[in-house]
Amino acid sequence: MTTFLTKDFLLYNQTAISLYEKAVKDLPIFDFHCHLVPKEIWENKPYKNITELWLGGDHYKWRLMRMHGIEENRITGNASDWEKFAAWAETVPYLIGNPLYHWSHMELKTYFDIDKLLTPATAKEIWEECNKKLQQPGYQPRDFIKKSNVAFVGTTDDPVSDLRYHALLQQNRSFQTVVAPTFRPDGAILIERSTFVAWLAKLSDASGIKVETFSDLLAGLKQRVDFFHEHGGRASDHDVQKMVYRETTKEEAEKVFMKRLNDEDLTEEDLLRYRSFLMKELGKMYNEKKWVMQLHMGAMRSNNTPMKEKIGPDTGFDSPGDGDVAEGLSRFLDALEANGSLPRTVLFNLNPKDNAVIAGMTGNFYEAGVPGKIQFGSAWWFNDHLDGMEQQMKALANVGMLSHFIGMLTDSRSFISYERHDYFRRIVCNILGEWAEQGKAVNDLDFLAQMVRNIGYENARRYFLDRQGGTNNGNSAGTSKGHSNPENAESKTAV
Repeated sequence: MTTFLTKDFLLYNQTAISLYEKAVKDLPIFDFHCHLVPKEIWENKPYKNITELWLGGDHYKWRLMRMHGIEENRITGNASDWEKFAAWAETVPYLIGNPLYHWSHMELKTYFDIDKLLTPATAKEIWEECNKKLQQPGYQPRDFIKKSNVAFVGTTDDPVSDLRYHALLQQNRSFQTVVAPTFRPDGAILIERSTFVAWLAKLSDASGIKVETFSDLLAGLKQRVDFFHEHGGRASDHDVQKMVYRETTKEEAEKVFMKRLNDEDLTEEDLLRYRSFLMKELGKMYNEKKWVMQLHMGAMRSNNTPMKEKIGPDTGFDSPGDGDVAEGLSRFLDALEANGSLPRTVLFNLNPKDNAVIAGMTGNFYEAGVPGKIQFGSAWWFNDHLDGMEQQMKALANVGMLSHFIGMLTDSRSFISYERHDYFRRIVCNILGEWAEQGKAVNDLDFLAQMVRNIGYENARRYFLDRQGGTNNGNSAGTSKGHSNPENAESKTAV
């Protein structure tokens, strides 16, 4: 037995236990940001073994195995799948204090009914048991999504994508979960990339607009925003490594664009001005569509150059940056607000030192009838552990409104990462239960249960899908097991 994964795991007071039982157990999941591949959902891709499902593409686990001293061949190299799984099993016992220690055992228990500690001694037994089940019905991508009671999945998609698999999934009435694309225009914004000119050619093909000028680029992106909207897109996502804003004219941005097409060297100031103007124009497009703009700020990426050259980016060599975000973020949001074009925006910070900055920023901009127009996104990446989640929510509660928080997301490439939502919800219940029992909050179970349901599901659903804003009290449908309700059925085609 794992011993620590009891039914009251992370619930340290009676009110927390009652809140979990009353408000969380049957709550659907609104996973508005992840990196699942729509093609794999549509094809309902079968997995040959637990390594392919659990370790493939998971740079969280790769990073920890390296820190434990595992050789790269048993992580991303040519070792067998069994050898890679055994390497992970060697690592897990040393992860006490890391959320992967909890998540890994929660996933084994929830999806494979395995309540054993993963160690070198149990590795072969767990490997065989998982692999046997993966060959049976009920262990494919859509099964995991259904078992997790997921009502909505927001994937992350390049603007040049044809969204073929989103369209196929939306037409499939047998699969009730909404799978919506999220507009991620890194290809347009990161002009310094060696792939920029080739990406412009793809944009030309996808949009039907030959991109030869900066105006053409804007027109091509606008066409793709319209296309994503027609296919259910209601959000964008941006990787903002340094949040710096320069007020820039279109003519100045055009000059930088042409310098890049002419293969001239770009200065840091060129890059900042180009990105600032393009981001502002994109913000206007999102606002016109009543989309949500997500800003993931502060990642210092690909720190290990030899490993990037060997196995590529996004393979576990990133870490939090320490750049300032306050002034640049304020100027950017204010520039959009000044001309009435600020969309609903979710702010994610990778460095926890910025918690107070981001929490405070959420109160600077508002829209009548839209609770929490500017959101402090859930503890992200290097912060999505127990302490990080508590710190993020307490920072928000201290200077803002935790009641309107849109809650957790998986930010994952795995179909069994949904236990992160349960982990988060248990932490929410425990915080509120502790406050209630200490006399810091009303000790009204019904009221607190509704607050938990809102943070765990309803706030996000309204924020992303309610085009008119609104301030209903969170008692709408969609809070029961199976999420079978008229609103969800309609949203299959309407979102």
